[in-house]
Amino acid sequence: MKKSFTPIFFTLMLCSAITVQGQRYLTQVFTNVDVQTNVVYGFNFTVLTVPGTGHTAKQPLVMDIYTPSGDTETERPLILYFRTGNFLPNPNNGSTTGTRYDSIAVEMCTRLAKMGYVVANVDYRLGWNPISTDINVRISTLINAAYRGVQDSRACIRYFRKTVAEQSNPFGICPNKITVMGEGTGGYISLATSTLDQYLDIVIPKFIGPDINGDGIPDPFVIEPINGDLNGETIVGLNPLNGDTLAIPNNAGYSSEVNLCVNMGGALGDISWLDAGDPPFISFHVPNDPNAPYDSGILIVPTTGDLIVEVQGSYAVSKKANELGNNQVFIDANIQDGFTTAANNFNDGYEGLFPFNRPTWTNPLNGQPAYEGSPWAWWDAAYWSQIPHPTCVQLGLPISICNFHVLNWIGQQDMSATKGRIYADSIIGYFAPRAYAALNLGNTCVSGTEDILNKDEVNFTVVPNPATESVRLETAAKFPIRSIYLYDQIGRLVKVDTQVDSNHFTMERNSLPSGTYFVKVVLDQGIVSQQVMFR
Repeated sequence: MKKSFTPIFFTLMLCSAITVQGQRYLTQVFTNVDVQTNVVYGFNFTVLTVPGTGHTAKQPLVMDIYTPSGDTETERPLILYFRTGNFLPNPNNGSTTGTRYDSIAVEMCTRLAKMGYVVANVDYRLGWNPISTDINVRISTLINAAYRGVQDSRACIRYFRKTVAEQSNPFGICPNKITVMGEGTGGYISLATSTLDQYLDIVIPKFIGPDINGDGIPDPFVIEPINGDLNGETIVGLNPLNGDTLAIPNNAGYSSEVNLCVNMGGALGDISWLDAGDPPFISFHVPNDPNAPYDSGILIVPTTGDLIVEVQGSYAVSKKANELGNNQVFIDANIQDGFTTAANNFNDGYEGLFPFNRPTWTNPLNGQPAYEGSPWAWWDAAYWSQIPHPTCVQLGLPISICNFHVLNWIGQQDMSATKGRIYADSIIGYFAPRAYAALNLGNTCVSGTEDILNKDEVNFTVVPNPATESVRLETAAKFPIRSIYLYDQIGRLVKVDTQVDSNHFTMERNSLPSGTYFVKVVLDQGIVSQQVMFR
């Protein structure tokens, strides 16, 4: 998504190497976290049908929100975490993972909240057909699943910005410091959310299938009038196959932009989606990942090995992000630590890329080489050892070697919580200073280095608010306004007046679109700031 990282009004405070001892957002400074479960950020329709009816039903879109216990900050950076799961419900996805309660998902969200972040562990809609013998069906249903994932992630982003504007910021977030972080399938969602700009981005040859309308012209796998727009903000028509609605709008009217993207073992649907002006990218990937390619390769169905479509992994994404300058903020930060050194030993100089080299070993079921893709994951071996895996049941294999634990262990050598947490250490250690730089976490939400004044102290008012055409800014007589800066929700400077010298000023809307903005008013004594909403 273009122009999502433009910190015009910030002063970068990271010209020398970042130090991390006991500092918020760089280390864990809180002991405990609070978790608010099943927070609803919207409703939408899934392709998974209701038993007995064959039709879809509107389902709630939910998340768990982690915050540091006892924190007094009220404008904190937000991370949306999207877990893995093959776009299918667990255990139908053939995996021990695929819920908000996955061990690594809970671990990451907890650690990040202890560092001072607000972290949302986000559910998204599921459903596609990985076992079809028709490759067009596999491609079509998968790209549509990813499309719905992007719609849901952007609906969630807008939900938080809406709560800032309309509910007095109940979660205490800064709406222009938002990160999307995804693991596995969630990595696909995070990368697409950060790069897709328009529907035409996915109307490219590999995402165009056979003629289904009978007009002699091949049809796109994703059809906007049926599937909805990329942001999920428009009401669309019906699925011609069964008359169901596939998308309804959620939290429309707010920005869907993000400021940082983190990918753990996912891939980008097409490298053409990534443009200059997209946010910085941080990626973690096993180069010989058997499921998601490290560079560019054919995506396969994890449970069957069937081919799907060519995608680009972390190496290709990081290379292009560096070439376009998207990751220049990491270079400028001059980060010097052991995690950076470890990554630089293998990433060919592409900042933001941390390859995790893992050895191959022998699959005990077939004697063939096995490859690991997510060394950070772990699960309850005793529980999953009691659940027979459907694939092996069909082959008549005994449960002792035909259960979810064994088959997932084959893709996760030496699976243990200890090992998973070691990799979590590396992920957090590499992420933290780069997020600090990219989000400029040394400064406040909407201001630079000036003193922040109490609005009541200077009798600062903004009326009307919300407004349609203009707002009037006023201060007490001894606090004359010197200059005014207006920013949109992602930190872009959209209006400025530096020669006010008065206690009142009328700011015209002109051609600004509807939405929430942040006005920064500079006085001799410091600054005051206020949200402004144009309808």
